[in-house]
Amino acid sequence: MMEDQRIDKWLWCARLFKTRGLAADAVKAGRVTLNGVRAKPARSVRIGDAVVVRKPPFEYDLVVVGLREQRVGAALVAELYAEREASVAKRTELAATISATTSQGRGPARKPTRRERQARDRLKRQY
Repeated sequence: MMEDQRIDKWLWCARLFKTRGLAADAVKAGRVTLNGVRAKPARSVRIGDAVVVRKPPFEYDLVVVGLREQRVGAALVAELYAEREASVAKRTELAATISATTSQGRGPARKPTRRERQARDRLKRQY
């Protein structure tokens, strides 16, 4: 069993990013912190570490539960990390707020108006 793993590879294995390159770019851009400290792509992650990933407008507050050499299927992601309940609640609330600003109302689905789209975009930029 592995003791540690590069943060960019772990993010890719845990399906938080589609490619390892995108994971490395996010780490370089400062959108990933490891135990409260801004991480670099080669930084090692261990079981029990706290990882915060910002993918605007959402933020994921995770605890590392496992390590894998290869990318896992979506059903096995729970073996690699656990998300804190406060993080889940915050994301759910934000998603509901964003959804409410672009509500379609009754009737057939329609494209949001320019005003609705701009309001949604302003809300997303706040976070």
